[in-house]
Amino acid sequence: MARNYLKRAIKTATTDAGDVRETVQTILDEIESGGDEAALRYAEKFDRYSGNILLTDEEIAAAEAQVPQRLKDDIAFAHDNVRRFAEVQKQTMHAVDLEVIPGFTLGQKTIPCQSVGCYIPGGRYSHIASAIMTVTTAKVAGCNHIVACSPPAEDVGIAPAIIHAAKLCGADKIMAMGGVQGVAAMTFGLFGLPAADILVGPGNQFVAEAKRILYGRVGIDMIAGPTDSLILADATADAFIVATDLVGQAEHGYNSPVWLVTSDEALANKVIELVPGLIADLPEVNRLSAEAAWRDYAEVILCDDREEMAATSDEYAPEHLTVQADDLDWWLDRLQCYGSLFLGEETTVAFGDKASGTNHVLPTSRSAKYTGGLSVHKYMKIVTWQRSSREASKSVAEATARISRLEGMEGHARTADARLKKYFPDETFELKI
Repeated sequence: MARNYLKRAIKTATTDAGDVRETVQTILDEIESGGDEAALRYAEKFDRYSGNILLTDEEIAAAEAQVPQRLKDDIAFAHDNVRRFAEVQKQTMHAVDLEVIPGFTLGQKTIPCQSVGCYIPGGRYSHIASAIMTVTTAKVAGCNHIVACSPPAEDVGIAPAIIHAAKLCGADKIMAMGGVQGVAAMTFGLFGLPAADILVGPGNQFVAEAKRILYGRVGIDMIAGPTDSLILADATADAFIVATDLVGQAEHGYNSPVWLVTSDEALANKVIELVPGLIADLPEVNRLSAEAAWRDYAEVILCDDREEMAATSDEYAPEHLTVQADDLDWWLDRLQCYGSLFLGEETTVAFGDKASGTNHVLPTSRSAKYTGGLSVHKYMKIVTWQRSSREASKSVAEATARISRLEGMEGHARTADARLKKYFPDETFELKI
């Protein structure tokens, strides 16, 4: 049986995506040519902030003093989890070497990026967790210089909790600047900062477009769209928990898709019944976002069996994927395309978003088909090396010369010829095909 859509989206995550490229390109061009002064003009225009761009030690200490101890403890708990998981991830990257022929050795090593720019959203929500996720992983990777950049509130500055989290997690500098101008300042090395080798962290469509345009001259974690979440649930799932989890992700924004894929029609109908009431009970700003997301972007899909459910999920390739179904090991083994996987009712996307230790900077808009989320690996360059004795280089040089000439690359061939002539002057080689 084909999938049965009990609720179908009338929009997709790209429906309302405006073309902001021209605007973003203009800002980037003006800041690159105008430097600090141009960035400050845009900061005054968009951030409406006239304080220090780079926070002083005294300003950081004053902000940290405003953070309640219980919140500091929670931030420390989350940071410790993220740090320890990143350390384990780093251990999966090993230096290796292989003697391909006697005397000729190939190797691989990892080198961290030197300078990192971490963008931490402010705006409607103060994304404390984004500071933890981005700065901590860069620190564990061994990056030498980490800038935490976050938009300041008008005439107030960056939220104190973000400042505290960035400092705790290892930021070398904290920059009060948002949007395209913040991304540009990190990329171009303004305000005395080293130019970033890589930019990481979520942001709005302007930040995402700036990263897209700059990619190539600077590395990026990914090009992110609106956050999305999918739940796989069978008859064993609790409809209230499922509905609560869907609403919890729908509050991200009006265009944040949430999807339920299930093999149980009774569960699906109960969830559809429960969601509007749960949304109505949210604070106003959250409620308006969740209402729009549920109305326009949400889907409820009925499948015949778990294999069809898994195939549907892989097609959607969600950023967040939750399984509330029997036989969790089967799902862990079967599922292929997701940013982060949450197995069982006992965990939820919000745990990963905030405190459990996995990273919340994840691929959206079906890009989980080809990439994973932010991790310590994103900051690490995997590079190779080789070394050879003269005797071992002989066979490699012979093959290189012949292949190069077949390709019409005579200059390449002669670099091999020169070594054969120098190292083996008394030997004759057939170096043409």
